[in-house]
Amino acid sequence: MRDGAGADFGAALLGWYDRQARVLLWRVGPAARKAGLRPDPYRVWLSEVMLQQTTVAAVQGHFARFIAAWPSVEALAAAPEAEVMAAWAGLGYYARARNLLVCAREVTTQHRGSFPATAAALRALPGVGPYTAAAIAAIAFDEPATVVDANVERVVARLFAVQTPMPAAKRQLVQLAAGLTPANRPGDHAQAMMDLGATCCTPRAPACADCPVSSHCAARAAGLQEVLPRRAAKAAKPQRRGFAYVARRLDGAWLLEVRPPRGLLGGMLGWPGSAWGEDPVPAPPIAAKWREVPGEVRHTFTHFLLSLRVLVAEPPETTEPPAGSAFTSAASFNPAALPTLMRKILQIAQTGLSKR
Repeated sequence: MRDGAGADFGAALLGWYDRQARVLLWRVGPAARKAGLRPDPYRVWLSEVMLQQTTVAAVQGHFARFIAAWPSVEALAAAPEAEVMAAWAGLGYYARARNLLVCAREVTTQHRGSFPATAAALRALPGVGPYTAAAIAAIAFDEPATVVDANVERVVARLFAVQTPMPAAKRQLVQLAAGLTPANRPGDHAQAMMDLGATCCTPRAPACADCPVSSHCAARAAGLQEVLPRRAAKAAKPQRRGFAYVARRLDGAWLLEVRPPRGLLGGMLGWPGSAWGEDPVPAPPIAAKWREVPGEVRHTFTHFLLSLRVLVAEPPETTEPPAGSAFTSAASFNPAALPTLMRKILQIAQTGLSKR
């Protein structure tokens, strides 16, 4: 971008946003905003937490269900943890769901149900990091905070033709984005930058012909828009293995456990299993006639790949659950409340269980 072109860039970007803003359940669009409708900080916060490392398409349905069940931060604060965790299933990164509930309770008890209005104060809330604090402050309270997500990183890297590979370039990109953040309409600017990255300045085949600020883009001028931002080579993810145990009693009840509150899938409902490692040790939860089901569950976590062998059993109705587990009746069992990994396990397990 040329020096001194920031004002022209901002005007072009916001003009495009006024015409082309995405319609999202949690967003107050530019026309409504101009008419005086203020964004709800609760909805902004909830959507931003849900959107961390998740797509808009995946979040839309979850957001609608959350708002229907808990329309205010006070309502969410009063919700049972098990219900919140079940509603979160499918969004991944379950520590966010636990922090969501902790944060809602702190806003309710310590802030009388009102979110702090500055990024600095928002940072003090549980689970609210620099990005989320900046997004809430800008979108809900018009603070000229710099909001930089993956879409904005890509836009800025191309605007300024930043050659430093990611993630080393992150600090530089935040500084450059800060230079673009206006004092007027900072929330709309932040959302416009996100929309630009999501709809025009996409990771592959960017639609430069449709971009409202292409004349300001140094990468396009140099023919580098397809290769920026550059990324450092990723190390191969390590492989872990384990066993998963699916027991369904003869009365149809399923043996389920709540995972420990900390760690992967913390606090979520799931199937008992072994520890995950290079050479896992079998760990059946109850004495039963276990049989292995053909096939293997494969799942990708952020830092490793997981492969699980699935064993099933159909113990008698008198079988008691081990500590930390419970048999859930067929009528009460809701597979949709399970996280994605546990649903994958169930899918394979059902091929080895008798039809009911």
